[in-house]
Amino acid sequence: MAGAASWSFSENDFKQIQQHLLAFLRDSNARCALLVDRTGQLVATVGDAPQFDSAAFASLTAADFSANDQLAKMIGEHEFASLVHQGQKESMFLADVAKRVILVVLFDQRTTLGLVKLKGKGAVESLTKIFEEMFNRVGAGPGGQAGPGGTPQKGLLEGAEDEIDKLFG
Repeated sequence: MAGAASWSFSENDFKQIQQHLLAFLRDSNARCALLVDRTGQLVATVGDAPQFDSAAFASLTAADFSANDQLAKMIGEHEFASLVHQGQKESMFLADVAKRVILVVLFDQRTTLGLVKLKGKGAVESLTKIFEEMFNRVGAGPGGQAGPGGTPQKGLLEGAEDEIDKLFG
């Protein structure tokens, strides 16, 4: 686990986050849990190591969540708190954590979407509490987009476009 550029967490935060994610993976029988900052930075990975470019995945995940926020507004919803991408063999469950971080759960046929969603609800609640306490402590609320030294970070969609270009260009 590593801290994102605009905020970081203490060793105690790290242990709490890791404990909750490991318990969630055990209880849901999912393969992997990733935490992605809304700016597209990978914050943490627990479970089976992903077999893909995690940085590109994090950037695309944040762009996906952002695009779905816009889709929600278009149909009259404030936001979609969670998303599901279901494939034949591999699936993803994504959930908002503290309006700043996205929990991404990778799972296969060893479990069901229902179990992942059920166990994910408790994990999201626990992680939200940890992240809100951490953000309050360091003064990095949901709107904070500054990078190291207070410099603004590259826009989310611009970063996603770069990643898409790298993958398919």
